[in-house]
Amino acid sequence: MTQFFQLHPENPQKRLIDQALTIIRQGGVVAYPTDSGYALGCHLGDKKAIEKIKWLRSLDDKHNFTLVCSDLSEIGTYAKVDNAVFRLLKTHTPGPYTFILNATSEVPRLLLHPKRRSIGVRVPDHRITHALLKALGEPLMSVTLIPVGEELPMTDPDEIRERFGAHLDLIIDGGACHLEPTTVVDLRDLPPVIVREGRGDPSPFQV
Repeated sequence: MTQFFQLHPENPQKRLIDQALTIIRQGGVVAYPTDSGYALGCHLGDKKAIEKIKWLRSLDDKHNFTLVCSDLSEIGTYAKVDNAVFRLLKTHTPGPYTFILNATSEVPRLLLHPKRRSIGVRVPDHRITHALLKALGEPLMSVTLIPVGEELPMTDPDEIRERFGAHLDLIIDGGACHLEPTTVVDLRDLPPVIVREGRGDPSPFQV
């Protein structure tokens, strides 16, 4: 049965955050709000939950999964970051960006692109997401909740419950989100490459 938590967008209730963590740690798939639409998330490395998310989004093995991190130091555990890239990340996190980087050995193999060994990382500027990640103590494996055949992420938790409720373990209602997805920037080599333009301003990464 799908649980539906209404969290205060500015001051998330600790009791509900703790209950959400229990669901995630037990292998649940959760829809949660970010600074650029809602996302699907699960415990890092939980194969069954990851396969469920891939099925819900009709994703293949070439899709770049994203590790949603609480801060910049957490990114450094899972992605290779040199000084030049660190400066870029420091300037633009938290925010509505997803950065593609070379993964470290800490990233489970099932999350990696099969040929490039790359991983997406991001630090959202959203209080509910931050509270969840801080309490969890590690990143969430995540993808934007974009229904099959559509281009924009879902932003209404009631609509998410209507369309996906039967397949999710938890929906976190944090109110309406921004309509645009993240801007995706490939930082594996410099200069950066804009993979997708979204809510984040791409101009700082364009040469």
